[in-house]
Amino acid sequence: MHMDKKSTGSPGGGAKFTFVLIKPTHYDDRGYPIQWFRSALPSNTLACMNSLAEDARDREVLGANVDFAIETFDETNRRIRPTQIIRDLAARGGRALVGLVGVQSNQFPRALDIARRLRAAGIPVCIGGFHVSGCIAMLPELPPELKEAQALGVALFAGEAEEGRLDTVLRDAWNGELKPLYDFMDQLPSLEGAPAPILPRKHVARTSGTYSSIDLGRGCPYQCSFCTIINVQGRKSRFRTPDDLEKIIRANKAQGIDRFFITDDNFARNSDWEILLDRVIALQEEGVRVGLTIQVDTLCHKIPNFIEKATAAGVKRVFIGLENINPDNLIAAKKRQNKITEYRAMLQSWRAHGAITYAGYILGFPADTKESILRDIEIIKRELPLDVLEFFFLTPLPGSEDHRNQLKARVWMDADINKYDLNHRVSHHSKMSDEEWEEAYREAWDAFYTPDHIRTILKRAAAIPNGRPRQILSTILWFKLMIDNEGVHPLEGGALRLKSRRDRRHGLPLESPLVFYSRYWGETAFKAAKYLRFFVKSRAILKEVMAAPDRAAYSDVAIAPPRADEFEALALYHATNGGEAALARMKLGDAVRAGTTAAAAE
Repeated sequence: MHMDKKSTGSPGGGAKFTFVLIKPTHYDDRGYPIQWFRSALPSNTLACMNSLAEDARDREVLGANVDFAIETFDETNRRIRPTQIIRDLAARGGRALVGLVGVQSNQFPRALDIARRLRAAGIPVCIGGFHVSGCIAMLPELPPELKEAQALGVALFAGEAEEGRLDTVLRDAWNGELKPLYDFMDQLPSLEGAPAPILPRKHVARTSGTYSSIDLGRGCPYQCSFCTIINVQGRKSRFRTPDDLEKIIRANKAQGIDRFFITDDNFARNSDWEILLDRVIALQEEGVRVGLTIQVDTLCHKIPNFIEKATAAGVKRVFIGLENINPDNLIAAKKRQNKITEYRAMLQSWRAHGAITYAGYILGFPADTKESILRDIEIIKRELPLDVLEFFFLTPLPGSEDHRNQLKARVWMDADINKYDLNHRVSHHSKMSDEEWEEAYREAWDAFYTPDHIRTILKRAAAIPNGRPRQILSTILWFKLMIDNEGVHPLEGGALRLKSRRDRRHGLPLESPLVFYSRYWGETAFKAAKYLRFFVKSRAILKEVMAAPDRAAYSDVAIAPPRADEFEALALYHATNGGEAALARMKLGDAVRAGTTAAAAE
């Protein structure tokens, strides 16, 4: 199968080529793209692909006389109009390729709808990202949605685009010879010296907080069965260099951007973490100040100087894959690296260094029940000093071991991959009914973000000189309000929901203007009133906490220094059979280490 060759340009002088990069969003429950005036986070894939495309243009991979234009779109904060793209490409003339990049499973239906309209106009399209790569890596044959894409004449790209892979696709598009599939899954590239992922400021300015992103490493050595990263990016980690990092920071600073989300799934397992942080610390001392957000595991505090250097380098926010406090669940998901006996020490260490802690928590592991979930949340509230807790449905994502095993066993999974956003239930549970599981998810958010617990979180932050209660409250507001009022997960949320009547999902009817706009503006006004009410109440709590004359003396179980008897006294270690077993393993390990030390001393 080959793509269209028609073009108003030619490979001779004055020839034109346009590469359009689109990071698609996904549909809400009514079939409208989830889009914002300001989105939460920038797309790192879009940054990587933009830089690779610019590098290919600079190297003249299509020839010295080709006028090579690049256009980028992030649909989370900018409306995609396929008809406008078609008109613009026709007006410019020449040949073109539209790349739908970084497409996750829940975004694939939207990507396919965009591709469908472009292909109808004869425009070459290629789709890449985690869904394509994960399916190619883990499934014996292409699933129906990938076959449908190929039937439309869409090329599929599996793997990563560095080390000339993008060059291959661009040349094929230029020659009108796009292949149905580009499979690079067995050739994961080195990142050292690769073009630095940099987004134009126009994209960063459309995010709340003006964040850009950096991936310093890809791949993960662990084996979590629900994870797609290990099967898409591999278990062997690959890293960028300190020079790469400095280049990224300086290029962004030149655009007025100094806040970065490091997208590595687990920066603490980057073997070069220290030289990378040392370079950032050196830049800080030079006056090049930055703020960083990172993702780490629950054993990061065991790495000597890791937390100290991370916070010295500007780490202000930390996402932690807590996942669960029931060791039985962690073992079932092959997440054996999480030790609940280390949770408190780890969180207290980050707190002492002034970082805001976020933890991901998965609901629906085999040992979960609605009652046990709500019980465990109360334990977390009482005994762990977490600032922000975010909940996810356990989801068999395409590209994960869980998905492959359930597909092989013919276990029911929802056929609509638009729902595979971790915010929808897409499978059944062995102990909970569908209704109980969904209720547990909704009630988990309500249980953690009560006014009383918000007050407790703020009191914990206000009790230390480097605590950040105002920033924590703004984050809590974001997380709570996205779930309550927008029905989307906070990480794909944003400021002021935008909807376009004509962008509805393929196959759903176009609503009348009267129905659509009356509902949209009515919902917007209603949500604004709810936002204001919650904001006023929360600000009152913050004012009360900050005005307390004894705020520095506040303490509770979660933030108190470890006690000699805490392993016997805390429910964290005794509420489940797994907790008891984890405690026994810790004591055995301590005894073995003590014996080894004593023997060495003799």
